[in-house]
Amino acid sequence: MPKQKITKEMVVDAAFQLAREGGMEQVLVKNIAARLGCSVQPIYSYCQSMDGLRRDVYVRVREFVRGRFAQEECGPGSFQAVGRACVRLAQEEPELFKLFIFCPREGVACLDDLCRSESDPRLDAAIAGELGLSEEEARRLHTNMIVYTVGLGAIFSTATPGIPAADIFSWQQAAYQAFFAQIKEENRHEG
Repeated sequence: MPKQKITKEMVVDAAFQLAREGGMEQVLVKNIAARLGCSVQPIYSYCQSMDGLRRDVYVRVREFVRGRFAQEECGPGSFQAVGRACVRLAQEEPELFKLFIFCPREGVACLDDLCRSESDPRLDAAIAGELGLSEEEARRLHTNMIVYTVGLGAIFSTATPGIPAADIFSWQQAAYQAFFAQIKEENRHEG
């Protein structure tokens, strides 16, 4: 029986699955080789460094998460649907959620930068149109909800024995209403 040819894509796929199951600390050459049923040699031939392989895994994690969120990012109510999708990701894929939250982000010097780097730029315009806000107000609401939802998701993904998703969604909805009311109140005082 001929030996299976190991490709870089196979190495990254195996590393991604290991990270998905047990976190980045499971992304070790010996674990990847065991997953692929090969020696460590092909792993070393494709990976100049483990840092490079980890970067490839982070890219794959971001692609996976963005794919999940993209399914929610269209139509009325998409803003809240994306928030719920984030919480569901924390519940269903806790290791990927943690990797997504803690993956290195370059070029982020403020929370607005984070919001811009993590979401579809059309979402602020959709939020503004749906809620009757300016794009600046929509961006502020969106940024507040990203920060709050990521915090909830981090708690949700690490809590034992676990918090019911309905409770998390309830807290998320209350935060949305409070942030929205704050923006409306500021408008009332300015107008």
